[in-house]
Amino acid sequence: MSSDVLISGGTVIHATSTERADVLVRDGRVLAVGVDLDRPAGATVIDAEGCWVGPGFVDLHTHLREPGREEAETVLSGARAAAVGGYSAVVAMPNTEPAIDNAMVAQFVLDRGREAAVDVAVAGAITAGRLGEHLAEIAEMAALGVRLFTDDGTGVQNPLVMRRALTYARPLGVRLAQHCEDEALAAGGVMNEGEVSSRLGLAGRTAVAEEVMVQRDIELVRLTGCPLHFLHLSTARSIAMVTAARREGLPVTCEVAPHHLLLDDTACADFDAIFKVHPPLRTASDVSAARDALRDGRIDAVATDHAPHAPELKEMSFDDAPAGMLGLEHAASITLDVVGDDALRFFEVLSRAPAAIAQLRASDERPRHSAHGGDVREGDDANLVVFDPRQRYMVDREKLQSRAVNTPYDGRVFVGRTRALLVRGNVRVNEGSLS
Repeated sequence: MSSDVLISGGTVIHATSTERADVLVRDGRVLAVGVDLDRPAGATVIDAEGCWVGPGFVDLHTHLREPGREEAETVLSGARAAAVGGYSAVVAMPNTEPAIDNAMVAQFVLDRGREAAVDVAVAGAITAGRLGEHLAEIAEMAALGVRLFTDDGTGVQNPLVMRRALTYARPLGVRLAQHCEDEALAAGGVMNEGEVSSRLGLAGRTAVAEEVMVQRDIELVRLTGCPLHFLHLSTARSIAMVTAARREGLPVTCEVAPHHLLLDDTACADFDAIFKVHPPLRTASDVSAARDALRDGRIDAVATDHAPHAPELKEMSFDDAPAGMLGLEHAASITLDVVGDDALRFFEVLSRAPAAIAQLRASDERPRHSAHGGDVREGDDANLVVFDPRQRYMVDREKLQSRAVNTPYDGRVFVGRTRALLVRGNVRVNEGSLS
């Protein structure tokens, strides 16, 4: 049982309102929210003056690499990175070695997650081995509590297989998530196809490769009625198509990665593979469109696509290096840069909507996890972040919690940082450092 914790003097961010108040936590739950609450004897006091106090962030899209690529990241090291970034829960992607395509591997990651600094949920693969041919053990993994399924890293290329997956998933009450890139159109491309790739002489990865799969899967949702989440959308047209589908009433949601909110394809001009990601960094106009869509509610969630790699792999040539960059420790700062002082929107895209998509909210049956994305009310599970929207800091890749160092932000100054984090009422971060 956790000891009492008093979060003092912050601005509490509820789902539809804010208030200046203290938050008292006892035995893993919010005991009281109010002004000038008494400090219980022996309580840990967290000074939240000038800070936002809200539900801990939830990442829909974290690559923890374990099993198989522990030299880049493990469940425990990735969870530490998540904690300092303000996340109380992450969803581990299934493109591990072996893939999380059966109950045994899913159980292994869930068991490792019990030792972690934050709650670790698991996304199962849609197809066996993520090969896109035959359905994985979706029902068996769902019985363990797995609620999100994706072949992330590659999209399900065969539309008939994807239709079968959606049809199979619907009665199970789970959600599929799609990495939208048509491999035939994207084949050989290492960065966004356009003026910059032509100037650099690098093979382009056309935006159409993403957009045709987005449109295909919208039609499959229309056909099957199964909910679908679109991972890391990167183009203005992709966002527009999902927006239109949602206005029709189709059960679709979407996310954007922080790097697609901040960086465009000109970042690749020095041939530094640290900027190689899939889908690739797009044009400045696509970045602007994504930022606008995040602000006005057309994008549901910011998801990090945290993708650690061993250092020697990112030192390879741009053509040969693997795609991916770190995201957990700085995603909140980038989100703040987009939404500004709109604290309601900030917590909606970083916590409440992701928790709902991952079925980690209080209304869902999650026997292995406490509830995330709550309203900071009496009785809520105490998964809480204290976030300072004014703190400035410089990124130093040698001080990251991740085992990897492939951040594109080394030396960059950001504003907004986690001051404290509670997971199940236990203080995991205080004064910006792991407890």
